[in-house]
Formats: sequence, C-alpha cells, structure tokens
Amino acid sequence: MTVTLADVAARARVSPATVSRVLNGNYPVAAATRERVMTAVDELDYVPNGPASSLAAATSDLVGILVNDIADPFFGIMAGAAQGAMGARGLAGGEKLAVVCNTGGSPERELTYLTLLQRQRAAAVILTGGSLEDDEHQAAVAAKLARLAEAGTRVVLCGRPPVPDVAAATLAFDNRAGARLLTEHLLALGHRRIGYVAGPADRTTTRHRLEGHRAALAAAGVPEGPTVHGPYDRASGHTATAELLRRAPDLTAVVAANDTVALGVCAALRERGLSIPEDVSVAGFDDLPFSVDVVPALTTVRLPLHEAGARAGRLALGAETAPADGVATIPAELVVRGSTAAPRG
Repeated sequence: MTVTLADVAARARVSPATVSRVLNGNYPVAAATRERVMTAVDELDYVPNGPASSLAAATSDLVGILVNDIADPFFGIMAGAAQGAMGARGLAGGEKLAVVCNTGGSPERELTYLTLLQRQRAAAVILTGGSLEDDEHQAAVAAKLARLAEAGTRVVLCGRPPVPDVAAATLAFDNRAGARLLTEHLLALGHRRIGYVAGPADRTTTRHRLEGHRAALAAAGVPEGPTVHGPYDRASGHTATAELLRRAPDLTAVVAANDTVALGVCAALRERGLSIPEDVSVAGFDDLPFSVDVVPALTTVRLPLHEAGARAGRLALGAETAPADGVATIPAELVVRGSTAAPRG
C-alpha cells in the first residue's frame, strides 16, 4: 500500500503541513520536530508524490553503487568498472550518473543510502561485496530492495549473495570453491599446520571462504589450525599473525582473508626473522593488482573484479540480459606464485 504524507504526519504526531515544510526545507521547523518527521519518513519508506516526482521517476539518470570501502581496491575496481560501463556510449539505456555510496561497513549507512536512492527515483542500484549476517538487517535490506524493484529501479548484486524474494540480477563470486582450491594447493605441497587470518565474523564473504578452507582440510583429514578474525585490512593481518604464532609456533603456512591482509601477514613474519616461503608460506585472495609485485609474488585466488563490475554496470543499464534464474555464479581461479612452497623438513 502506498504511504502518504498524512501517514507520515500521523506517525510523527505533527500536521501534514509540518511534514511538507520539513521535506521542502522552505520554512523553519524546530530540530526535535524535524527529527521526528525524518524518523517517520525512514520508518515508513515514504517517497514524496506529485508531478515533479513522477517526472523524475520517468527520466532518472541516477545509479547508486554501494561499497563498503572505496579505498579498498576490491570495491574500487568493481565500482570503477561499473561506472565506466554506464558511461560508455552506444549502450542501450544511455549514459547514467553513477554515484558511489561509501557505507564504511555500517549497516545503518547502507539502509540510509538505499532510502535516499529510493527518494531520488534511482534508475538502478548496485550493491557490491558480501552482506552482513544479521537477520534483522537482512530483512530490512530485502524490504528496501523490494520497494525499489517494485518502483521500477533495477537492482544488481555484485559479489553479493542473492536476496530471497527480491527481483534482482545477482553476480555471485564462488568464494567457497576458490578458498578450497587455495587450501588444497597448500595441502598438496605438504603443509599440515595452516593458520587462517579471516575477515569479520559477521560477513557472508568471510563465512564462505572459511567454509571452503575447512572443506579442503576435512577432505584431507587434516586438523584445522588456529583462526583469527579481523577487518579486511593490512593492520589486521599484522596483528593476527602475532596471535597465530602465539597459538601455534610451528605453523608452516598462513592463509589470509584477502591480499591486503596478506601484506600485513608478510610484514609480521619478516619482523620475526621468518622468510617467505622458506619458513612460512603465505596466500591471499582476490588477486588485487599489487599481488604480482609483492616480493615474493603472492599466491592468491583471482576474482574477475573488473569484469564483474562492468557486467553489473551493463545490467544496471538494461544493456545486458539478466541471468535466466536471476543468479550467475562467477568462478574463482587459483594463481600460484612464489609466496608458497613445500614446508622445510
């Protein structure tokens, strides 16, 4: 059912005229009153009506791209590729104005950006990266995306699991298979004492990569080594390595949540006088651009981030047909370089 201005007024316990003044910003309103009105707008997912909004709905050139951290190459590559695809001339759907929304990993900011994009009648919304494993937040995101889709906004999930009951095109990375390949590579070299620096425990990407790692260990009958969780950044890898070595000084290999985390792992090992891969092998994930330039070059799992981002951009434009069942699984590829070798002895 369509939410009206009167519904917002009733929820905020003000008059419809006050709601209008707050939304239009053309008349002074007390801060406390304005906060009540905006809270009611958010809770009800109210989108202003009227001829101007109807025109905007029909002609919107805005596309929102949600990322956790634009400074992280994982997100920057996908966002840049999506934006480039939407700026390409000659594609169906025409050029669009792509706005990158940096959530900083905040669930609240993610929901806020979706609300703002709904109010702007965005032509499309692209959500990148894993999702937060919280039932309440996932339900809230699903509700927002359903409203956007119902209003005609194209919803594209890039590197993110599908959202049940939401009409979205999903490009899902096969993180489980990639992680399994990586751990199988270490096992084939002879490693049996493997530590793992995982990402945040409440993210789908973290869980899927850990599941692939554990599946490989279980299939080989090898006990799981210590695991330390932390952010997807260099500092996390540096700090976690000290904890891994404290728990298991005899580790011969460390798997990092991603390539950036692996940089911190390598630095921490060298600070302790350990060489890579002679003393400890190190592996990452994502195959970010710097991975080949690390010394020794980093063994990792390649995800086609640029290709996935560009495809997400075309899907957002309607220039590419969505997968038949709504979901396309993008395979991961093992890339073996010099940071992994057979353990000594």
